[in-house]
Amino acid sequence: MHTRTLGSDLRVSAVGLGAMGMSQSYGPNPGDRDDMIAVLRSAVDLGVTFFDTAEVYGPYVNEELVGEALAPVRDQVVIATKFGFRIEDGRPAGLNSRPEQIRAVATASLERLGVERIDLFYQHRVDPQVPVEDVAGTVGELVREGKVRCFGLSEASARTIRRAHAVHPVTAVQSEYSLWTRDPEPEVLPTCTALGIGFVPFSPLGKGFLTGAVDASTAFAADDVRTAIPRFTAENRAANQTLVEHIAALATAKDATPGQVALAWLLARHPSIVPIPGTRHTARIEENAGATRVPLSADELSDLDGLAGRIGVQGDRYNAHHMSLVDK
Repeated sequence: MHTRTLGSDLRVSAVGLGAMGMSQSYGPNPGDRDDMIAVLRSAVDLGVTFFDTAEVYGPYVNEELVGEALAPVRDQVVIATKFGFRIEDGRPAGLNSRPEQIRAVATASLERLGVERIDLFYQHRVDPQVPVEDVAGTVGELVREGKVRCFGLSEASARTIRRAHAVHPVTAVQSEYSLWTRDPEPEVLPTCTALGIGFVPFSPLGKGFLTGAVDASTAFAADDVRTAIPRFTAENRAANQTLVEHIAALATAKDATPGQVALAWLLARHPSIVPIPGTRHTARIEENAGATRVPLSADELSDLDGLAGRIGVQGDRYNAHHMSLVDK
């Protein structure tokens, strides 16, 4: 596995692993926790060193899972987690990034992860009630205290990134980014490049759609998050199928999979981009890692760059509630 650097010195595998789906969001959760621990450990064997979790995943249980799975290899991996939600009765109940909340989450996350220091501590969503300068200052204090190594932001606007970075260096910004979600390109990506901040795309495979594993006929479980995403209505999946077929045709020509092509395109965008596809299966981790070995020519990259614009993408990436949590 190739490695890349986020910010000034956070060295990670070129493809990471998002662990959220091991505890929530994509249909019935795995029945055997030991199976997920085995998958996480197999990722390390395949060269993955960058793992993403959050207190709100579960809530709480995903951090515990990741912490237990990676304990034997703690010195070989980078673990990112997140703060920023108020959790009541086991469910997220709005945003909370007040300094005292950030400190409380850091203490609890350290315990659940079983680590002495959080490698990368993201603000999960920007809290409009708390100046980001206060957030950055609080995380900076945690860095000086040795409880946190690096500070990150998720779904933050370019303006917010600049304000936070002026108080304490931002190592990485995490947002949805893929061949069919291009929102960060006009402002966020140029800002990250200018400031030397790494960029971490989540849902780099379009929540499964860009791999070809999901189409208009796919039946989602009632608790699958995609049932509430406009882009995943049967009508919109059918309309967006042309995009996947184009990726699949290129994949066949490259002796690769559609998912590998989608990841290879991201990796080619900038050397500080590190996607974190999620999965519950070791075979998928191995496939995703193989994206680092898929060469794309300048013409192929140019063709993929214009794909969404030429074909069009139907449906919003979030419903109205979740869009309201994205910093503008």
